[in-house]
Amino acid sequence: MFRTICHILFRLNRPNPMLTRRIHHRGPTILSLQQPQCLSILYRTFSLWSMKKDPDLESALSRNRRWIVNNQIKNIILRHPNQEIPIAFLQKKFKTLDLKGKALNWLHKYPSCFNVTFTSEEHCCHLSKRMMSLVEEEESVRESQENAFVCRLAKLLMMSVNKRINVLKINELKRNLGFPDDYIVRIVAKYPNLFRVVNEGGRKSSMEIELVHWDPQFAVSTVETAARRSGNIRPTFSCSLPFSWVKSWERFREFDLVPYFSPYVDPRELVEGSKEMEKRNVGLVHEVLSLTLWKKSSIVKLGHFRREFALPDRLNVLLLKHPGIFYVSNKYQIYTVLLREAYVGSKLVEKDPLVVVKEKFGELMQEGLHEYNQRRRHINMEKRRKKGVPLARVDEVKCRRRRSENADSDDDEDGDNKLGGLFDPEERKRFYKVLFDDDTS
Repeated sequence: MFRTICHILFRLNRPNPMLTRRIHHRGPTILSLQQPQCLSILYRTFSLWSMKKDPDLESALSRNRRWIVNNQIKNIILRHPNQEIPIAFLQKKFKTLDLKGKALNWLHKYPSCFNVTFTSEEHCCHLSKRMMSLVEEEESVRESQENAFVCRLAKLLMMSVNKRINVLKINELKRNLGFPDDYIVRIVAKYPNLFRVVNEGGRKSSMEIELVHWDPQFAVSTVETAARRSGNIRPTFSCSLPFSWVKSWERFREFDLVPYFSPYVDPRELVEGSKEMEKRNVGLVHEVLSLTLWKKSSIVKLGHFRREFALPDRLNVLLLKHPGIFYVSNKYQIYTVLLREAYVGSKLVEKDPLVVVKEKFGELMQEGLHEYNQRRRHINMEKRRKKGVPLARVDEVKCRRRRSENADSDDDEDGDNKLGGLFDPEERKRFYKVLFDDDTS
């Protein structure tokens, strides 16, 4: 249904983007799009559009699937007795990791991360010394970051309307915030003067963490802190857009005239739908993203806190209205919002110590993969040499294969971009002109 709507909205060949077409949704109800208001309603109901692509920020959103899988394997090994796991047991876990093939072959690709041994008539795997060193370093960083975790959790609760949040919802942002798996024991139980666990329903799903004490030191947002550092009396957001985006800059300046409302102020004093409420909502999302390690989060996860944070139902519309503050992308078919000001190009301006450790893990993994590839290359070259196959001919075949794969990849990308004209600059310009009276320049 979503793709059908995209196709209808973007494949408009007439100058006036008004459409009369039957759209069936949940039954025989017919919606006739003959007025701009109908198009706006349809947009608010079905749309979750991405912004104009920024290559640097798209690169920042890139995730290494191999890193994710190896990190999960690392956690499985650490939870197992003696931190050693039979390969047969790991093979059963491959389905949950969305992997195919043999687990033994996968582990051999990363000799710098995993050591495979043969004991008791079966293969077993444990972490390498360098990998264990990184695990210990990560744990050491987590212990030193305990005060930061307390601050983040307190801020999260202080921004909520009732000063309490369900544990299951906090768990959705646990990785983003850098919390350890046992944060309830390590943080909540250790600071009874700040937090307490409430379970009025008596079920595991109804368990909540409540703020016990309001600490004014925590009730200072990132925007307010930046204003104090720069000597500005009035807190303001920063706009990270090219000056060629004239209309967007005009809207940002108009938005900047509205007084700043701290996300720690009770939102029930503000009028729903007012500019002041919009300013507060933007500030709250900005503050939540500032608390995360990579200054980004899934929009769906943020939407789960809609009731606790008094956010609008169409959070994506709010984010898209402020492209100078937020960057919205649909990379990997997951809608993600990122703080523009937190990045210079594709690099984080300020890296959390946990991010630094995780990057070291990625470097170690790549080092092992490079070593494996080089070893396999030498073995294959030796086999071809013994068979008398000219190496020049082999290299030529490889080049042709790579060119063919790249061409196929480009065709696939073009096909995705053509869907509904979603990434067509002219049709995008016309669509946004209808919605916001802007040419998205």
